[in-house]
Amino acid sequence: MPFPRASGILLHPTSFPSQFGIGDFGSEAYRFVDFLVESRQKLWQILPLGPAGDSNSPYASYSAMAGNPLLISPGLLQKKSLLTKENFDNLPKFSSETVDFSRVIQTKTLMLQKACFNFKASATSFQQQEFSEFCQSQAYWLDDYALFMALKDVHGGAGWNAWEPAIAHRQPEAIQLGQQQLAEEIFYHKYLQFEFFNQWSQLKRYANQRGIKIIGDIAIYVAQDSADVWANPKNFCLEEQTGEPALMAGTPPDYFSATGQLWGNPVYNWAHLEQEDFKWWVQRFQAMLNYVDLIRIDHFRGFHAYWAVKQGETTANSGKWVLAPGEAFFQVLQEKFGQLPIIAEDLGEVTPEVYALRDRFEFPGMKILQFAFGGGLQAEKRFLPFNYQSNCVVYTGTHDNDTTVGWFNQLLPQEREEVWRYLGCTSQLGIHWDLIRLALSSVANQAIIPLQDVLGLGTEARMNFPGKDEGNWGWRYHQGDLTPGISDRLRTMTETYGRATISQKSRVSKGGNNEFI
Repeated sequence: MPFPRASGILLHPTSFPSQFGIGDFGSEAYRFVDFLVESRQKLWQILPLGPAGDSNSPYASYSAMAGNPLLISPGLLQKKSLLTKENFDNLPKFSSETVDFSRVIQTKTLMLQKACFNFKASATSFQQQEFSEFCQSQAYWLDDYALFMALKDVHGGAGWNAWEPAIAHRQPEAIQLGQQQLAEEIFYHKYLQFEFFNQWSQLKRYANQRGIKIIGDIAIYVAQDSADVWANPKNFCLEEQTGEPALMAGTPPDYFSATGQLWGNPVYNWAHLEQEDFKWWVQRFQAMLNYVDLIRIDHFRGFHAYWAVKQGETTANSGKWVLAPGEAFFQVLQEKFGQLPIIAEDLGEVTPEVYALRDRFEFPGMKILQFAFGGGLQAEKRFLPFNYQSNCVVYTGTHDNDTTVGWFNQLLPQEREEVWRYLGCTSQLGIHWDLIRLALSSVANQAIIPLQDVLGLGTEARMNFPGKDEGNWGWRYHQGDLTPGISDRLRTMTETYGRATISQKSRVSKGGNNEFI
């Protein structure tokens, strides 16, 4: 569905400043929302919020519906008397620039375990009722997830298909025994989800009440080692005996990769899903819409046709395209939820049929300004603003791109000249503000800017290097980076290019920010 003209910031909550080594839903999250309001932004885009696996990637989660416990704020737990000041004594000295995930997990796990112990010991009757109601309302995914995580803990983190066959294949007696023997561990994981959703719901309510809508991100595929695959094996193409993917997801060879990309996720058994009226997917969207306002679908083209590679292959070369029932699927979602607040990630090699599926349901696609410039096939003129239609979302770059400053610094001299020719000038404020202005001034209904670009940061602030196994997802900004000057500049541009509502607009004082236009 087309959305009103607006703009916003791309920032994952792990990037907030915090004394605990990773961003969370505490005070800095609320300060960021205040920054959005002051800057006349109306959108906040995040990455998937699920519990990340060993890679720390939010796109490789142990659950498509659960939340990441590392985002729970110990400060807010202290306000509920579930932690004390003494629990914060002797905290490690964490880096303020990046997340050390192993140390964060070790430190926060101890605090979360203590909070759970205190909750069990001292929760009021009202809190107990809240917890019970949460567990009942979310039972359709929470029961399987909590048992899955408890089993994973007792198996030393091993993937579910390495567990004893009885529990790996979910034999009823084994499930019942696991529920009995791991009752305390199951309670702990349910409690973490209760606190996660309480804190996130309060933050989202704070944002919504101030005119900020949140764009969530949904990865089309789920991790093989996840509660989703373990609890719903018929939804996926798995080898019956081993539980390994019989068909793996990926992308075919192209200009950028002679062997393609082999992701390893199991592809969906779409025939089975369609027979069940896409029940699991409907539940997944319902869970998402419980805590975000709009949803960006990653790898949208996979809903028309997906690249499937047989188990045992080491590259994606031998895969093949298989049609998916995308139109039937989105029709069911539309019948369940009405107009779908979906943004389609339609980047890469996309066919006319994929665009037709996108347009059939009026989903806005994505435009990346960095992709419009540079040499070779990377420069695609469809990403230049004069080629846009209004029903799209423009980005300077995404979490998978370099920052705008880092990108520009790596261009060849003649490629930089191409950028200047298009802009019609050389930069006075920095290339990041030039591209921000280009995005905001375009006809795209929505413009999203990574916070790194608003701050004018270089490659050191990049969030993800696709294809790189380590060193991703850790960037954090410093407390105090969101200055009034930056807010004023962003607000002025936002108002100038018609992306602030009348009620949001503020008068630019004489001698104020006109020089920023």
